[in-house]
Amino acid sequence: MSPLTRNMWRDIRKSKGRFIAIILIIMLGVLIFVGVKAAGPSLNDSLNKTVADKNLSDIQVISTTGFSETDLKLARKVPGAQVEATKMKYVIGGKSKVAVALYGYDDDAKQNQLIMRSGRLPQKANEVVLDKNAKSKYSYKIGQTFKFANDSGLKQKNYKIVGFADSPQFIDNQSRGATNIADGQVQLFAYIPQSQLDMSVATMLNLHFNSLKDKNTFSDSYKDSVDKKLSILKRKFKDRDYQRTTEVTADYLKQFDQQQAQLDQLRAIDPQMASQQQVKLNEARTKALKKAKTTYTWQTREDLPGFSAYGESSDRIAAIANVFPVFFFLIAALITFTTITRMVEEARSEIGTFKAFGYTKWEISKNYYYYAISAGVIGAILGAVIGNESLPRIVLALYKQYIALDWVVGLQWWVILIALVFSLLATLGAAVIVIRKELVEGPAALMRPKSPKSAKKILLERIKPLWNHLSFNRKVSYRNLFRFKSRMFMTIIGIAGGTALILTGFGIQNSIGASGNRQYSEIFDYQAVVKLNDDANQTKVKNILQQDKQYKNSTAINSTTAKLKANGQQVNDVNVYTPNSLQQFKKYVHLKNNLQKQGVILSKKTAQLLNVKKGDQLRVTLTGGKKVSLKVGSITDNFIGHFLYLSPQVYQNKLGKVATSNTLLLHLSSQTSAQRKHLANRLLDSGEVMGTSYTHDVLDTVSKMSSSLKPIILIFVLLSGTLSFVVLYNLTNINVSERIRELSTIKVLGFYNNEVTMYIVRENIILTIFGIIVGYGVGNLLTAYILHQAATEQVIFPLTISWFGYLVATLLMIIFTAIVMLVTHNKLKHIDMIGALKSNE
Repeated sequence: MSPLTRNMWRDIRKSKGRFIAIILIIMLGVLIFVGVKAAGPSLNDSLNKTVADKNLSDIQVISTTGFSETDLKLARKVPGAQVEATKMKYVIGGKSKVAVALYGYDDDAKQNQLIMRSGRLPQKANEVVLDKNAKSKYSYKIGQTFKFANDSGLKQKNYKIVGFADSPQFIDNQSRGATNIADGQVQLFAYIPQSQLDMSVATMLNLHFNSLKDKNTFSDSYKDSVDKKLSILKRKFKDRDYQRTTEVTADYLKQFDQQQAQLDQLRAIDPQMASQQQVKLNEARTKALKKAKTTYTWQTREDLPGFSAYGESSDRIAAIANVFPVFFFLIAALITFTTITRMVEEARSEIGTFKAFGYTKWEISKNYYYYAISAGVIGAILGAVIGNESLPRIVLALYKQYIALDWVVGLQWWVILIALVFSLLATLGAAVIVIRKELVEGPAALMRPKSPKSAKKILLERIKPLWNHLSFNRKVSYRNLFRFKSRMFMTIIGIAGGTALILTGFGIQNSIGASGNRQYSEIFDYQAVVKLNDDANQTKVKNILQQDKQYKNSTAINSTTAKLKANGQQVNDVNVYTPNSLQQFKKYVHLKNNLQKQGVILSKKTAQLLNVKKGDQLRVTLTGGKKVSLKVGSITDNFIGHFLYLSPQVYQNKLGKVATSNTLLLHLSSQTSAQRKHLANRLLDSGEVMGTSYTHDVLDTVSKMSSSLKPIILIFVLLSGTLSFVVLYNLTNINVSERIRELSTIKVLGFYNNEVTMYIVRENIILTIFGIIVGYGVGNLLTAYILHQAATEQVIFPLTISWFGYLVATLLMIIFTAIVMLVTHNKLKHIDMIGALKSNE
């Protein structure tokens, strides 16, 4: 081993703390960079594996009148389509009389295979497999009986529970979709033998494409491919709804013709009875003909409960990964660069000595390069392995809201490579720059210590009244702050970066939660929406509402959906609200401007997507096909969903008719879950209401979305705090080692240990305070940028950081400063003053 190599190992042993600090800083930076970058893909890959293994359908079509063999033949004409027909309906069942999505089980079905959690699949006519939630939420057990309502249209009411399962169609454990029975929310799914459903035709078509099986279900490529397949399917079914309506109508009329013939015979015997029966028959015929109208609902995976939320969740993590870890890693790299620079500068005399002995520049340089490479590579490898293998698994394990997935955590090689390159730039790059700079000087100059920086007057000194009242120690501290500017900036950057990262963690979570809270406090001020039937008796509905203790008042509006186009852009599923009473409407929806004066008001996110502003024209296609052109009167704040508000006058002028009430917005006092369900059931039982939805359910969903990020935020806070501590500790050590002669001098002059410590720590306190303040600003900017990246087509996240976030960030920085102060104090008590003051000449 050459003297140079031995010297390098001696340096590592002498300054183990510094070498370990460099490794730790690099490791932390790489760990969070690689780990968070891998979390989003791991979430998607894990779900992709689950849905691929269970053959989740790519497209589902639901018909109000079922599918005939003709429909199946049309669906099979879509290239590559595997088509399966399923009997499916919404029914009421269980002890709690909840809405159940009931499917007919078929042994031969290949798509949407159940994931059995306990028990087995149904084999006999009287057996049922229930949603896993029936076990956890309603305490059902295998062997018990599950009872369906009398009007469920089944061969029997009671079924023996033989198993509990998850389904790839319901990946979110907390959401099973919406329906128009019970309280409007599906609580469970269930499977019974297909023959047990008293239905002559299937009501759902499932289409699966093997060519799409290996695609990422959340990728643009997959979505574009599915959209093309869906477009072909819709073309195949063009006018099919009219044809199917005709077919079903003919079937109904055959039945009624037979009944009419029997009634005509009865009329000859008992005219009065026949007359009464005729009225009933006419009513039944009218209802049946309404039922004969065929409507198709087209669904892709995005429309399944929980799928979009899951994809948006992984997108949010990806958005965080594009900013948060990069910022984190840049701070780590910057501090590492400074540390390596200081290390090489401290070794000037050794470099000069070796140069005097005749060693070449490369021979002297390479050992420092090896030192830098060793620290960089060890830190990068440790960070990459720990980050890639731990963070994605932690994230997956904490996503308890979703069904248990088959974990897929692949190595993100390109991310690891980027991290390694940056690690070497921070370590080896610093060594190369400083060594080249130092080796320019001759041996004699290098073996002498650098001349200390001359003191200069600082701005504070020019404020005489203030400067003259400061103690000697304080004057020295303030001068030293500006004397060592690079250290000052590095400390501020380290503290500000840590504070900003912690604030950003809290800010992301607070802001996601705030979207729902602000939507249903600042903008929407109602607790429920009641959707009325076309011919609803509003008086009857009002009577039911007034009998409810929690009911306060309501307002009627016309509610429909529309497709908006402008500037080549399009937004679907926009809620169009036209109030009956503008005065009443103000109490339920708080718009930025007066709807009466503006005529047309558009929500902010919708306007952004369409790239329109006040005064621009919108092309509106309403449900039913009616097309109108509207001028935007103003744009209003909105956080969730897309909304277009029309005054009654604009509605009448543009559509040529008065807006009819089909929706009620309700003011309700605080309700329990049971009370909400009771009111919804009573309204549905009246026959006047299609369904009731509660703002509580929306807020609950947003709250769960926010809560799902808590563990991730905790990881960010811990890692950010750790980085800040290591940075502060490392920079303080550098400061002490650089100024060891100065500190020894003041100690020889009679300063007490506490005074010597405060000589250094006072600077740290000032820099920490300043760093925290700067961190507040950076944290807000960083959070705002991430929220902008994480926003979806439906949701805007308003920048919100709670006082608790500021408190935690501030306290952590103060605690870290205090710990470093104690460690430094202990170190300074044992300074070798004589050794430090020896001349280097």
